Formats: sequence, C-alpha cells, structure tokens
Amino acid sequence: MDFSEKLVTLRKANDMTQEQLAEKLDVSRQSISKWESGQATPELEKIVAMSAVFNVTTDYLLKSSEIDDLSVKTEMLEKQQQMILEREQKQRQVFGCIMYSVAVYLVFFAVCFIERFLFHELDVLGGQEILFAEFLIATAVVVFICVKKLDKKQE
Repeated sequence: MDFSEKLVTLRKANDMTQEQLAEKLDVSRQSISKWESGQATPELEKIVAMSAVFNVTTDYLLKSSEIDDLSVKTEMLEKQQQMILEREQKQRQVFGCIMYSVAVYLVFFAVCFIERFLFHELDVLGGQEILFAEFLIATAVVVFICVKKLDKKQE
C-alpha cells in the first residue's frame, strides 16, 4: 500500500472528510485530494502533522509494510463493529421504550374502561378531569420508564 492509499484508508477509518482533514492540517481540500490521488506529495511538516492526527508513525505513512496495513485494517473493522453494536443497543433501547409505553397506555385504557363500566357516577363527578389526570399519570410513567431505559447506556 503506497502513501496515497494509506492516506485514504486512514482518513476513512477516522470517519473524516477531505475538508475536515484539510482543516486539521491547515491546507486546502484540493491538496488532500491530490495527495490521495497520488498527483502530489505533502511536505515533511504535513506528514508529521498527519502522523499526529491519525496517531500513526511517519514510518507507517511513508514505508510499505503488510503488518502495518493489517493492523490499520483490523482497527477499521473493530471501529465499524463497535459502531454497529452501539447502533443495535440503541435500537433495542428504543424498542423497549416503545413496548413499555404501549403496555402503560394499555393499562391506562383498561383502567378507564373498568371505571366507566363499574362507576357510572364518575360522569357526574367530573369524569373528564379524572380521565385527564389518569392520562397525565400514565404519560409521566412512560417518560420515567423511557428516561431510565435510555439512561442505562451511559452507565
């Protein structure tokens, strides 16, 4: 793998655009594009800066080595795997939140139905206000459960 291929691989592995890398190195995006296409080679100070940005040695950037290439590719795969795992965990948390919400609101509707069926006098005693208060309680329970469920990731 030559310098231009390594530059592209490292930039993508660090989830950076050409513009973002150019900003970090204080060069134009066109310079990055030329370096990546092999049309130009950066100055020594830019190579040193790149090694700091990507946390690799200048030897790695300038010399060809299969071991270094494999370690960079392994690191890229590990980062991708971590991102996939985090996305799946977030999806599970959101799905759990939705299921708990559905369950709480089903209980709310069941309570409302039972109250209407058993206690006809609620219509006279301000049934709308009681219904609204119960709905607010159910919503508060849903919010509490979802906050707790989504907060588990940070622990």
